[in-house]
Amino acid sequence: MLINAGRSALLIVDVQERLMPAVAEADAVVRNCARLMRAAARLDVPILVSEQNPKGLGATLGELADLAPPEAVVSKMHFSCAADPEYARRFAALGRDQAIIAGIETHVCVLQTALGFRRAGHECFVVADAAASRSPDDKAWALARLGGDGVAIVTTEMVLFEWLEKAGTPEFKELSRLIK
Repeated sequence: MLINAGRSALLIVDVQERLMPAVAEADAVVRNCARLMRAAARLDVPILVSEQNPKGLGATLGELADLAPPEAVVSKMHFSCAADPEYARRFAALGRDQAIIAGIETHVCVLQTALGFRRAGHECFVVADAAASRSPDDKAWALARLGGDGVAIVTTEMVLFEWLEKAGTPEFKELSRLIK
């Protein structure tokens, strides 16, 4: 299954101030989430950003919060965005059947979100280089489990090139700078 910009929504899961210092590969996750968010904005791919218990864990990291549309942030207490009634309602309202999922932690909220939306009939893609856990082992096992359960494991560049579909367009020229 190919990722299609017209069918996709980008879900940024719980990249929050108080969580990031303990996460392995935090800089790469933030950098790749930002690349995905910039491309999504340019290609009219809707973005939803979740915040797990923001009173306890803080808001979305500033760099990513600045890239999120104001109406995109949804607070939740469920680990799975799919299980949170408000988030699920907001996702359904987008009318997209592909969920491109990035964020933290891979083995908790990212995994449960992907499996929840997959169970609901959506095509789900977890962006491996834009997702992380405190422990690299937890991330590795989560990605293995997700792949075995029908969730596609992709990279940031896979998403960008599949959204673009071809070279030579103004979008390609603009977004190719994100790839270099």
